[in-house]
Amino acid sequence: MSGQRTLLVLGGTVYLSKAVAKAAVERGSRVTVAARGASGEPPEGVEFVRIDRSSPEGVAPLAGRSFDAVVDVSRIPAQVGPVLDALADGAGHWTFVSSISVYADPSARGDRTLEPSSADETETSLELYGRNKVTCENLVRERLGDRAFVPRPGLIVGAGDNSDRLGCWPLRIAEGGEVLAPGRPERQVQWIDVEDLAAWILDAGERGVVGTFDAIGRPIAMERFLHGIADTLIGLGVIEARPEFTWVPQDFLAEHGVNPWAGPDSLGLWLPEPDYDGMVSHDPESAFGAGLATVSLATTIERWWKANADAPRLTAGLTREKEGTVLGIWHDRERTFEVPTPENFVGP
Repeated sequence: MSGQRTLLVLGGTVYLSKAVAKAAVERGSRVTVAARGASGEPPEGVEFVRIDRSSPEGVAPLAGRSFDAVVDVSRIPAQVGPVLDALADGAGHWTFVSSISVYADPSARGDRTLEPSSADETETSLELYGRNKVTCENLVRERLGDRAFVPRPGLIVGAGDNSDRLGCWPLRIAEGGEVLAPGRPERQVQWIDVEDLAAWILDAGERGVVGTFDAIGRPIAMERFLHGIADTLIGLGVIEARPEFTWVPQDFLAEHGVNPWAGPDSLGLWLPEPDYDGMVSHDPESAFGAGLATVSLATTIERWWKANADAPRLTAGLTREKEGTVLGIWHDRERTFEVPTPENFVGP
């Protein structure tokens, strides 16, 4: 088709990159997905090119091709150089999806990044994740110059997320009863919906947006977050009323084996204070000024619920037994330290 926009997605079979490819097809673009094909299936309607980014020879099927836009989500510096060599000269616009994990101090909002790892680094450990992303960013900027767009997402949530950092909350709230809530009700949380991020990436390529941005929604209080989930589930007819939220201090939670952020025995999205204040207080205003648009919490929860609730695979959150035990110990402590009043005081 004459004038049809061409897009290459490096990846395109899992989560964000798959959401980008799918949305681009829906916009009428001619989409090529290049990957090993080992992590998942590309969306319908794309051209699939099998590559192996572990060597320059492995990306040979892309050599000499040109695209209006390229999207890359890599976390391995050694895999970025070969695709740049093969494609940079023929790309009109290049998106490299980085992460707020590039920032050096998670306790404070700032712009100082970690020291980069080596350009030939192949290690994928979490300890190197932020440093590797810094290196990948640098490689892309050095090669693409004013054609490079580098969004730094925070927590990405939505259909396809296998971390359940968001999903553990609607599932738990839907069960009702007393719900353990972490830390202070005013503690902030921050995220971005995967569909919103995918849309912005495509918009940026079409409009020629370049530069580096924190790709994240505006932070809100944890209490507002939990109440918003409950209200959305009420609107969907899942529950009839908000459950009872019991707010338990973070030190008590840590003492009793409740973990932050993600994984087993965790309370999703919650990060302790003050060590992680910077991770939940990024300023998204420059991104909004560059075209990022985010849907409401209610829309994000509704999207997640419709995509996942029928067959959840919970990898985060507390078991009901663990939650009940922690709440029981907390209430025992409250009773032990209850301040005497005229109504409950018994004299000698």
